[in-house]
Amino acid sequence: MHATLLGVLGLALLGALHAQDSVPVQTDFQQDKLTGRWYSIGLASNSNWFKEKKHLMKMCTTVISATADGNLEVTSTYPKGDQCEKRNSLYTKTEQPGRFSYTSPRWGSKHDIHVVETNYEEYALVATQISKSTGSSTMVLLYSRTKELSPERLERFTQFSREQGLTDEEILILPRTGESSRRER
Repeated sequence: MHATLLGVLGLALLGALHAQDSVPVQTDFQQDKLTGRWYSIGLASNSNWFKEKKHLMKMCTTVISATADGNLEVTSTYPKGDQCEKRNSLYTKTEQPGRFSYTSPRWGSKHDIHVVETNYEEYALVATQISKSTGSSTMVLLYSRTKELSPERLERFTQFSREQGLTDEEILILPRTGESSRRER
């Protein structure tokens, strides 16, 4: 009985590891080309905080810069009420180019970040597996160099989010700051 339980747990762990590795990473990832200003155009997540806050979310600005040791400093500025709030995150590089890790000092959650695809000049599609003591969740972000993005890129974001197991209710095209309407996919 004990051996069977260990075998089942081992298979479950192997399945979880395989699921994380099944998220692709940009071929020939070039970290220096990812740096600069981006706009968060789309956000998809199955986390509880997203479900609770999605009606309040708006497009934000994110600046990505390289640190001296090859990691990424990610600074997002987003509207909160009648002011702007900044959040800084340090994405630590892994052995796989285009894959980073981050631990939230505020929540203690561990983030496995994959730059799924990008052409560096127009868009970037980023998937994150988030693990914390209360469970795990998936988040997909669509970044753009401008505040507008082609319908084809928006559709690719929606399609990829669905491939990650997210439902249409968990996928949001973020309205610009000052826009009152929510544009959901």
